[in-house]
Amino acid sequence: MLVAPGRPSASVTESTRFADRFHSLVDSIERVIHGKRPVIELALTCLLAEGHLLIEDVPGVGKTTLARSLAAAIGGELSRIQFTPDLLPSDVVGVSVFHPGKGAFEFHPGPVFANIVLGDEINRASPRTQSALLEVMEERRVTVDGLTRPVPRPFMVVATQNPVELGGTYPLPEAQLDRFMMRIAVGYPDHAAEVSVLLNSNRESLVDNVTWGEPAAIATMVEQAASVEAVGAVYDYLVDVVAATRSTEEVRLGASPRASVALLRAARVRAAAEGRTFVVPADIKALAIPVLAHRVVVAPEAELRGRRGEDIVAEVLSRVPVPTPRPPRAPA
Repeated sequence: MLVAPGRPSASVTESTRFADRFHSLVDSIERVIHGKRPVIELALTCLLAEGHLLIEDVPGVGKTTLARSLAAAIGGELSRIQFTPDLLPSDVVGVSVFHPGKGAFEFHPGPVFANIVLGDEINRASPRTQSALLEVMEERRVTVDGLTRPVPRPFMVVATQNPVELGGTYPLPEAQLDRFMMRIAVGYPDHAAEVSVLLNSNRESLVDNVTWGEPAAIATMVEQAASVEAVGAVYDYLVDVVAATRSTEEVRLGASPRASVALLRAARVRAAAEGRTFVVPADIKALAIPVLAHRVVVAPEAELRGRRGEDIVAEVLSRVPVPTPRPPRAPA
């Protein structure tokens, strides 16, 4: 049985304020990315859950614009890494350079030292360079020459990726994919949205006009979302869903415990964005595919039949029982 927590960690007033701020941010970004509100909401949810985002889609649908709009909306610093086959790890994290006049090495930080790091076409870089992001994505710090340096917060890697069937790409390894909280696709706009794009074709100036807050305000929202409560039945349901991705013959590798943590954090943000102080199973169901599908490695036989991670997760959601609300107690 599912019951709402009796003593929520976040007040109703705070939740309402969070929801208002969340939707104000979405409105601000939607002025640039037309007709893609669900995509924007997922990207913002990922940011406030302190996760990283992988946007996989064909060129020209607004992947880079979405990342730039996110950075502008939170008032944060944006850095961009254009991944190419000749890019080196030091081009990503930074390098120590010896200065003869000072007689010492001086660290020159790489582009990962920003609030939003846009990794454009990440699957065009070599696996060695892709792996340079592993530490900073997991621990939010960079180790160079034995010294560890933290990156600013909030911190989010937004990586764009062309589909692997396009030429000149290196598929991301499972360990790298597992570091991304969500994988989403922007998709082509509908007719009305594409007409709006034509009427407002100067996206650069639109992004420059996106303003809302500052990183400190986002940090407060992150803390508020982390205080959203969940009851035992929700934990059980979440774990059952994740575990079910590991117990089907069509899967070679299911979602990891890191996926369970990511799904709970994202669900807390979604609950807060809807003005609630507690997580419900609907939050889990709404976010399961973007959080879990890219972590599911489909068995070769199933892959030949056209099965994808999204299909596996959708079937899991259809067969795992959902906790039902406990009826209110009758007055004595």
